[in-house]
Parts: sequence; structure tokens; C-alpha cells
Amino acid sequence: MDWLGAHISIAGGLHNAIDRGIKAGCGVIQIFTQNANQWKGKPVSDAEAALFREKCHGSGLHEVISHDIYLVNLAAPDGETRDKSLAAFQAEMERCERLGIKRVIMHPGAHVGDGEEEGLRRVAAAFDLLFSRVELFTGKILLETTAGQGTNLGFRFEHLREIIDRSAYPDRFGVCLDTCHIFAAGYDITTETGYQQVFSEFDRIVGLERLQAFHLNDSKKGLNSHVDRHEHIGKGCLGLSGFKFLMNDRRFDQIPKILETPKGDSEEMDTINLKILRDLVE
Repeated sequence: MDWLGAHISIAGGLHNAIDRGIKAGCGVIQIFTQNANQWKGKPVSDAEAALFREKCHGSGLHEVISHDIYLVNLAAPDGETRDKSLAAFQAEMERCERLGIKRVIMHPGAHVGDGEEEGLRRVAAAFDLLFSRVELFTGKILLETTAGQGTNLGFRFEHLREIIDRSAYPDRFGVCLDTCHIFAAGYDITTETGYQQVFSEFDRIVGLERLQAFHLNDSKKGLNSHVDRHEHIGKGCLGLSGFKFLMNDRRFDQIPKILETPKGDSEEMDTINLKILRDLVE
């Protein structure tokens, strides 16, 4: 089984995502461990945690990765949003520890007008607090590259490096690279030369050893648009070339590659997009 997969619904219970992922043909899956549009999630019972771990263990999946909820903004200034974000992310880490999930992907957040430097400082400070509060969670936080909409941080590789360097816990971080987001942020992987240059730059600034997951999404908007709009593989402005380079890059064979493409009206879209990606392998 390869390391390709998709973001999968947890409707009806966390454990159901395992069966849905296998049915779609996934080798890895990503989930929300709670409703992504609510600050507080339901506590996970001992029985639910045990069932989830049991299903994971017998599934043949390489890994289940979590994505934090969209409401969290750890780059926010002191106040209600920051307080709620810290509480929500602490709860996420605690749930993942109970479920046996070792990697949590998150968007660095938005500085809401206070400047990139201040926003990045706040993110690093937030994680220093969180790591000290949740010592039981020993996994990694994967900082996700972003498109740079509004005041969002993370659209330059340098932003990710700075968060890691500012933290007292640098070894606790990895990176999730989203193909749609980096393209919208101005990193062009559609030509072989561009692809090699982008990953050479990533290695120089962040380090390839920190690259621990991919989100494979085409982009509805063009290069350097700074607009985050996912499209089906090969149907957007990225086209198939960048995905072909990535799928044949042996350095990334055993790194989770997760679809976040539109689900549409059909549950088959993940299966279709996964097939398109697998057919690119030479």
C-alpha cells in the first residue's frame, strides 16, 4: 500500500473514517477529531478511543493524521480569540494523545494587522505554552504552508523557519506542504526546473527532513494569486506536471500525501483523484 490518501469524514463516529478511507483506496488518511467549525468538541470516551485505536491497528493504513479546526488562530493578539485558540488546540493535542495520533497539521494563523514578525512571535510563544501544558502528547505539529490570503502567515518558507527557530521546542515541529497553497503563494512547480528550485529553496530554508506531509490539491487560481481555492487534480491552474514530478520523486515515497480536493456530490471523487495521481507514477 502506498502513502496516498485523503481527508475523510468522521460522521457517525471517529472510527468510521477508517472504513471510509479504506473504501476510497487510501494508504493514509487525515481527519478532524471534532467538528471543524465549533470551538469545543465532544470529549472522546475511553470506549471511543479504544475502538478507534483498534480499527487503526487492524486497517493496514500507514497512518492517521489530524488537522486542527479552522477557527484556531495562534497568531492572534491577547484576547478572546487567542484564549479560545489556545484552549481548542490544547484539547486537540489531548484528543490526539488519547487516539494514538502522532501528527497534527495546522495553519500558522493570521496576524490581523499587527505585522508578520509579531504574528510569528505569537505562534511560537503559543506553542511553547502548549507543549509545556500537554506533556503527554509527544507527537509533532506540522506547520502548513498557506496561500497568504489576507494577513495569513506561512506563505513563505521563511515564516515556518522562524516559528521553529523562535520556539523552545524546535524538535517538535515538521511541515506539511500544500501544492495549491505554495503555487498560489508564488512557488511554481509546474516545470521541472521550477520544481527542483522550489524544493532546493525549501531544503535550504527549512530542511527536507522536516517535510513530513503533503496536501495534494490543484489550484482554481493562478500563480502568485494568494487565493486559497482547491481544485481536482489536473483540473486547475497547476495541471498535472507538478504532481507528476512529485509522484516520481523518490525522496518522498514514504511521506503521507493527502487529498483535500472538493468532495462534490459523489463519494467517488477521492477514488478518482487518487487514481489520477497513481497513474502518474512511472
